[in-house]
Amino acid sequence: MPIIISINLFASLGRFTPPGGNNYSVDDETTVQILLEKLGVPLDEAKLVFVNGIKSGLNSILKDGDRVGIFPPVGGG
Repeated sequence: MPIIISINLFASLGRFTPPGGNNYSVDDETTVQILLEKLGVPLDEAKLVFVNGIKSGLNSILKDGDRVGIFPPVGGG
């Protein structure tokens, strides 16, 4: 059964944002890792994962209405 999530890919990952990212359909029991693979995001480029504003991991199972935010590695100096 499909669920609807919202996806925000930040900075250099923005190019992987799908059309309709605010109402994106995935299968029930989809993990963040499966989502990233589906979108073509290299896993080594997804350094910070947030689900509903809470730091999460690649194995987090998504639920209907979840808001997913993914950040690449951030450099600075």
